[in-house]
Amino acid sequence: MSRLQANLLLSLAALIWGSSFVVQQIGTGNLDAASFTGARFLLGSLVVLPFALRQFLHVQREVRAFTLRDGLGIALTGSVLCVAAALQQYGILRTTVTNSGFLTALYVPMVPILALLVFRKKPHWSAWPASICCFVGTYIMSGAQNVVLASGDLWVISSTIFWASHVLLIGIMVQKTEAPLVVACGQFFICGILGLFLGQYLESPDLNVFAGALTGILCMGFFSVALAFTFQVIGQRYTPAPDAAIILSSETVFAALCGAIFLGERVSDFQLAGGLLIFGGIIAVEILPMLKTARILS
Repeated sequence: MSRLQANLLLSLAALIWGSSFVVQQIGTGNLDAASFTGARFLLGSLVVLPFALRQFLHVQREVRAFTLRDGLGIALTGSVLCVAAALQQYGILRTTVTNSGFLTALYVPMVPILALLVFRKKPHWSAWPASICCFVGTYIMSGAQNVVLASGDLWVISSTIFWASHVLLIGIMVQKTEAPLVVACGQFFICGILGLFLGQYLESPDLNVFAGALTGILCMGFFSVALAFTFQVIGQRYTPAPDAAIILSSETVFAALCGAIFLGERVSDFQLAGGLLIFGGIIAVEILPMLKTARILS
């Protein structure tokens, strides 16, 4: 797969996620954050499972043997994903779709910083100005001076450090295992089990509450988890984590547009300019590294 194809997959994931903010706000019924997170990710793991098993057998036989460290890495990735998704879901239920989309994008500038400080991985220089462009663009998309932080916004903000860590862990695990579908399915399963366990302990939902949120669980489990998160994992095998985070930040644009279409949240010309700034950052991280490679080859 080429880097361009991988980036297109990441963009498609962002489109699905941006659209799913609406479902996350209105499609959960009375089901609370941890239980909803667990149910949708467990469903996603079941959807991907047949493909993951096939890839596992292929890699195990012809590429490399899986180790205990691989399993522990996938478990850690799924645990971080569970915390990020649950905190975000809890916040989304207590704020607007536009605000939640903007605040989630705070993880974008965190990714190159964490990559440098924790993993000693220096990103391409274009990641820094592109991250700033994406962050400023999401601020504009949110309505800039009209943003008023509520309690739900603080929960969404707290999820961003875990989203940034998750992007980095995905990049590490798909490179190490060479099995993106196995990584995807494994992290979904861990996230699902942890979410349902925490939900039972903290929220104690009954079956009727799950039934009331069934449409949202099915929609999010299939599209947001099984498709979009799997697209992310596959795409990050060929795209560096900081660049992937910038591309995925376009979910902010799609969240605002879907909020306007389905929930009546208005998007001004000024906010649309913020969307263009985000796409400018995405184009920069796509083109600038390619120009450097072209000069070396010539």
